[in-house]
Amino acid sequence: MAANVTHARRGRLRHAFRYGVDYLLLAPDHAQGPRLFSRDRFNLLSCHSRDHGGLRGSGQGSAWAWAQLAQAGLKRRPDMAMALLTQPRLLGRWFTPVSFWMVLQGDRMVAAIAEVNNTFGQRHSYLCHLPGFVAIGPSDTITAAKAFHVSPFQDVSGDYRFNFAVAPDRLAIRISQIDGPNGLDAAMSGALVPLTNRRALWSCLRRPGGSLRVLALIYWNALRLKLKGAAYRPLPAPPDQEIS
Repeated sequence: MAANVTHARRGRLRHAFRYGVDYLLLAPDHAQGPRLFSRDRFNLLSCHSRDHGGLRGSGQGSAWAWAQLAQAGLKRRPDMAMALLTQPRLLGRWFTPVSFWMVLQGDRMVAAIAEVNNTFGQRHSYLCHLPGFVAIGPSDTITAAKAFHVSPFQDVSGDYRFNFAVAPDRLAIRISQIDGPNGLDAAMSGALVPLTNRRALWSCLRRPGGSLRVLALIYWNALRLKLKGAAYRPLPAPPDQEIS
């Protein structure tokens, strides 16, 4: 998915950007693809189980996601499938600010786990579902208290509001942080198309660097915020629980 990613900071100090970022939506336990994509081994593009599901760098993949959902009360059914929306590794290099574990039942999504990474090597996840795990529609809003330090220029306070619009050919996710007059609005959207060798090569040529490009953009916008006068917050201790 060639996603359009937008980010806008609200409040006294405003800041916004928009970039194109390539994501993969894949079935983590049954991922097959073109020659230039591999699971759990080196390739031009790859996805490794240890990158997702639990502690960063030693993830357990979809087994972790299913366990968290079961603990929250989801009864797994044969017609449910797990999908992972993430940025792939490029030549073994990897970083993504957020990935999403998504439980699909037919063409409907009934639950999601937002897996958030910061640039300090930490991770925290947010479980998103409606009461009774009914299908999540575009007009549904799921709220979670912000518990994790993402940006050193924002407090760990307020709430996140998640909105998901999932269709067979398109995907859109919106995350808003509400913290009084401050906060931010972030969104990603794009059309879902099959991964081919040609698309894999074009992605690398059009947006070279993969995760290194993403990190460079994060640091570039951090510098812009600092030059605008944003106050730096020291890194706090991570949450006691890995998911909230």
